[in-house]
Amino acid sequence: MGAMKLAAAKMKITLPAAAAIDTEIDLGTAGDGYFLQARLQVSLPGLETEVALALTEAAHQTCPYSKATRGNIDVVISLL
Repeated sequence: MGAMKLAAAKMKITLPAAAAIDTEIDLGTAGDGYFLQARLQVSLPGLETEVALALTEAAHQTCPYSKATRGNIDVVISLL
């Protein structure tokens, strides 16, 4: 949630108190190897959809975990 707070501050958006991110990580197999994939369900109640999407994308671009895994695992982000 740290990247989301930082992105909100930079965009001058008040992050909703009930903001939440539910993360699911899957371990899959392909041939005789393994791979990871992630699903992030983001809840930003009270924010307009376009603002919530922009905030989510900004956070995803600056998150250190996203940066470290970019191009290495499939990530699907859903806005609830």
